[in-house]
Amino acid sequence: MTERSLSQWLAYLEQLHPSAIDMGLDRCREVAQRLGLGKPAERVVTVTGTNGKGSTCAFIAALMQDRDLKVGVYASPHLLRYNERVLIDGQQATDAQLCQAFTAVEAARGATTLTYFEMGTLAALWLFQRAELDAVVLEVGLGGRLDAVNLVDADVAVVTSIGLDHAEYLGDTRESVAFEKAGILRAGVPALCGDIDPPQPLLEQVATLGCPFYLRGRDYDFTAQGDHWSWRGVDVEGYPVELLSLPLPSLPLENAALALQAYVALDLPRDAARMGWALAHTRVAGRLDRHRVSYAGKPVEILLDVGHNPHAARFLAERLARQPLAGRRLAVFGLLADKDLVGVIEPLTAVIEHWAVAPLKTPRSRPAAELDAALLNLGAATTSHGSLADALEAQCEAAGEGDEILVFGSFHCVAQALKWMYGNVERENVDGIAQ
Repeated sequence: MTERSLSQWLAYLEQLHPSAIDMGLDRCREVAQRLGLGKPAERVVTVTGTNGKGSTCAFIAALMQDRDLKVGVYASPHLLRYNERVLIDGQQATDAQLCQAFTAVEAARGATTLTYFEMGTLAALWLFQRAELDAVVLEVGLGGRLDAVNLVDADVAVVTSIGLDHAEYLGDTRESVAFEKAGILRAGVPALCGDIDPPQPLLEQVATLGCPFYLRGRDYDFTAQGDHWSWRGVDVEGYPVELLSLPLPSLPLENAALALQAYVALDLPRDAARMGWALAHTRVAGRLDRHRVSYAGKPVEILLDVGHNPHAARFLAERLARQPLAGRRLAVFGLLADKDLVGVIEPLTAVIEHWAVAPLKTPRSRPAAELDAALLNLGAATTSHGSLADALEAQCEAAGEGDEILVFGSFHCVAQALKWMYGNVERENVDGIAQ
């Protein structure tokens, strides 16, 4: 058989299974056994949640890498290159590595059908197992209980937040979502929750499995003071731990605090100065991701965020409200059809002066007319455009000194904005939004 390139493999994976999502572990577990996949590293952390998974994974990995541990990270989706999903010791997996892994999974699956995500998960685990890693951080793709990542038994299980999203798979209540996310917990294994008020199904599963449980607001928490913050938590023996006067990270403090408790739960060496530095220098593309571009000879500030559900929108609105501008905040916005349109835009209408809406380059996109109508119904100023690039160019032309353009609503939205920036303007990445 002729060897496939990575792009050919990805095109092949997209048509392997009749459904993009097929919840369940039996098929994946069968292929994993044929591949001889076991625990991918000495230490494994799984991370699920409605929002905050990506930055929490990045924080945990940064803390361990600062101790010279060799760490693998599996996250999804990607923005520009599939390679972003698989990090090995801080570097994206190469095309050759991914092709080799897909070849191994394809040979092992036989007649077993696997989805795109399942093939990718098994390929990442195959690569991790061969990389002789000290630790692996695995982001759950959807839910928890039936997600392919849940094949792996973790040493620490993390739930970042519990909100409503993907209702067709996880249910339309916080209780049903919590039940699915609690599926990553294991008997006697430390469990962490960044949600101050987790629904009862999660608490019941913690009790049933006898998990050491670390809850934000009870067992660990944080406070911010000016340009520094402090953290308190507990170690594996239940003794209090404090880290004081840490430099503020550019990503959400809630997720940095959760990552610190996960790190402490792994019983690794602690050094406040080094830990604070590692967190402060953690970046994740597309999450509170600030860029400065030169458009038609003028500087323009662009903030990218992949937030696409009401919980993420409320969080983003709170952060923006804490950072007043000298000028206006303009938005470029697109959304998928299965997302809660009003729930996403309503929290942000108070902090955005003008919206430019556009359809996304996917059949799953909401039409721009629907976005426009919903914003007008809320009294927002809005214009509709034929493409996200057109919307972004219009806002760049309108932007004056002190203005900022927020691009958000979807991974698709941010990916298209990044492609436009790489191809059309001079740009530089700058620190993310202040806390």
